[in-house]
Amino acid sequence: MSIYLQLHPVSPQRRFVRQAADALRAGGVIVYPTDSCYALGCHIGDKAALERIREIRQTDRDHHFTLVCRDLADVGKYAMVENWQYRLLRTHTPGPYTFLLKASRETPRRLKHERRGTIGLRVPDHPVTAMLLTELGEPVMSSTLLLPGEELPRTDAREIHERLGISVDLVLDGGNCGLIPTSVIDLSADRVVVVRVGRGDVSPFADAATV
Repeated sequence: MSIYLQLHPVSPQRRFVRQAADALRAGGVIVYPTDSCYALGCHIGDKAALERIREIRQTDRDHHFTLVCRDLADVGKYAMVENWQYRLLRTHTPGPYTFLLKASRETPRRLKHERRGTIGLRVPDHPVTAMLLTELGEPVMSSTLLLPGEELPRTDAREIHERLGISVDLVLDGGNCGLIPTSVIDLSADRVVVVRVGRGDVSPFADAATV
């Protein structure tokens, strides 16, 4: 059975978050809260852990995983960011958005979209996520915790633990995260495309372009 840790949603216990970071480094898969929904996370360099998330989600090879980053410096390492893209990112991070960008050469091939060469990145606005990323010192490879056959993400971490106790290594309970996933914004071409309308306000992106 996986480890279940209940956190204060505003002032999370650092010792618990450090335990989650250690689990990631050791090749584990964790469940953690974000500013949109609960997510499944693993270490960016761990292929086996990434495949475990694919099995839990039952996703195909076209599924877009997301790199959850501490800040724009992390984003700039794994994506090619032009000035106009940086201005949009700076204005709307941290927040409940996933941005699709062209992956940089430093991004492992298995993390890129196979056909488009893109990667999804986000900088969440949640104290637990922020502390986890600081403790880990690098991004977390993530996917929304949406289970096969279910239309909405799960919001109760205790129920998640009961359901996935043998499939994940650790569950961080940061309280109810809500049911609405991030808005997905494609910045990989010359014009901004709103791919999915979610929790984040998409109106600033409606008519945005490179100019």
